[in-house]
Amino acid sequence: MAQPPDITETFVREVDENLRRDKMRDFLKAYGNWLIGAVVLFLAASGGLIWWNQHQMQKHEAQVQDLAQLYKDIGGGNVARAPQQLDELSKSGSKSVYATALFTRAALAIQQNDTKLAIATYQSLAQDSGLPAPYRDTALIRQTALEFDQLKPQDVIGRLAPLTKSGEPWFGTAGEMTALALLKQGKNREAGQLFAAIARDKGVPDAIRARSVQVAGSLGIDAGAALQTQAQ
Repeated sequence: MAQPPDITETFVREVDENLRRDKMRDFLKAYGNWLIGAVVLFLAASGGLIWWNQHQMQKHEAQVQDLAQLYKDIGGGNVARAPQQLDELSKSGSKSVYATALFTRAALAIQQNDTKLAIATYQSLAQDSGLPAPYRDTALIRQTALEFDQLKPQDVIGRLAPLTKSGEPWFGTAGEMTALALLKQGKNREAGQLFAAIARDKGVPDAIRARSVQVAGSLGIDAGAALQTQAQ
């Protein structure tokens, strides 16, 4: 005798599909407007962010062009409006534009014999933790060079200690100032050894290395072999 077809599995599957469809319909009915609103907000925010980034990029490009024109004006002796323009550019959201504007402002202050402003500007750059280290280190070197005669020798040594290491980009300049501070303290032997270390560092500019050889020699330390080795 033929057995009736087993409809249990088919029936369960249909019930399950109907249940899922009912749940989806109820979910969309309850939250559909919220979902549409969220998508619209997301698209609006994304579009706004893209526009803002593009706007900032165009703004920074214009500021770079302004800086280039300023350099031409300063080079041509037209500096009347330069301080005001540089102060405006120093408010830029671009770190490179901001830093370049301040470095230029400090250089212009030196040219105009306003050492106090130059020192303050370099100091603000050196202490700005938001800037990359090369910017801060350059500012610290220039600030210290301007203040050198007014600083206590130990203050110079302590301030430049992180940069007075062989292999550091500013080792030559920082080392020279540190060695001179040591001479002020009467530590001739230590100063001579530092000048010799500067002479041996091939990453230091040749002019500084040659000068260091001469000073080290005057302090009783022969560092001439360092330059001879490089020449060979």
